[in-house]
Amino acid sequence: MCLAVPGRVESIREEHDMRMGRVNFGGVVKDVCLAYVPDVAVGDYTIVHVGFALGRIDEAAALETLRTFAELGLLEEELEALRATGDAATAAAAPAAGTGPGVTP
Repeated sequence: MCLAVPGRVESIREEHDMRMGRVNFGGVVKDVCLAYVPDVAVGDYTIVHVGFALGRIDEAAALETLRTFAELGLLEEELEALRATGDAATAAAAPAAGTGPGVTP
């Protein structure tokens, strides 16, 4: 199963003309594409699916979602999947030779 997991934005940068951020998912920190959430700032929580932030979520809702995932036994599974994957969003944002940013979610 692949869920959209809330994470806290730790930093934001531009990479290959793409808005990217480091997002902390309960101690697992990953590079995430922030192109779809231009209003997200450092310290905000965002919902992330396959390396792309899909929306901003308030802290109370993020923590409740994480608690629910943990109670259902889904959180550790999703965190393990995050630990096991490379930074998919970073790879997707890297331009192919002779092309632009080339991110296709």
